[in-house]
Amino acid sequence: MDPDASAPPLRLTASRATLVRAAIGGPRQLAGKLARIARTLGLWLRPREIDARLARLEARGYLRCRPTRLQLLFGSLDMLRFVIEPASRDYYRQRGIGFALHQWLRWLDDPCSLIDPTGFFSDRDTIIGHVMQVVHLNPLYDFQLLQMFEDGLEELERQLGQMRGGTHPRARTIGAIVEERDYHARLQGYLRRYRRDPSTPPLVRQAQTLRADPVFAAAERTFATLPGFVAYCNELPRELGALRRRLHAQKSFPLELAQEPVYA
Repeated sequence: MDPDASAPPLRLTASRATLVRAAIGGPRQLAGKLARIARTLGLWLRPREIDARLARLEARGYLRCRPTRLQLLFGSLDMLRFVIEPASRDYYRQRGIGFALHQWLRWLDDPCSLIDPTGFFSDRDTIIGHVMQVVHLNPLYDFQLLQMFEDGLEELERQLGQMRGGTHPRARTIGAIVEERDYHARLQGYLRRYRRDPSTPPLVRQAQTLRADPVFAAAERTFATLPGFVAYCNELPRELGALRRRLHAQKSFPLELAQEPVYA
């Protein structure tokens, strides 16, 4: 398990051209990308499937009121600009990794991970691939999201085992992106603890200097879990015009919409 665990990851040693070729992959990987794109786009045309997913999350206690698709979309934009992007820029700067190239490699490995930032319109394996592809600030949101599927967490654990054994179909393409050699081992260990006890403290990415900012900290707590994100979305306007105006006018995380994380 974990072949060459002592060696530095490909992401930190290979040339730009090598990383791009690895992220693109071969015919098998390209076919998988196209299939995931088709399934993701198809979900927008099947509202009943999205309703069924939301119903499963409601049954698990993660949703109290369903947001509209527009609220989910604009809520995801806030999550990106107020937490994910600033935290990622800070993290990759500390790691000495170019942010633009890293995002480009992510897109080459799986375009779907950037098409649907919320994950509600993605299939199970797209979400799993995203969790394995990106060293997460906190993967708890995705763990809860995967419970839209009966076997979501079980399948994530199985595929993490494949990644660690080097047998996963996307092992090479994901290996061009992940910058921490032990990430999949740590993630699998946390997943096993979480499946036994969902209240277990989350696995948090190391060295986040932005956490000293109280506004960022409030945003991170809000978007750290699925219930917090959904509650935030439900507080947004429902009309497209109002959402667009707010997007341009709101330049920082609105503290009045802050939510506390729900771990279980």
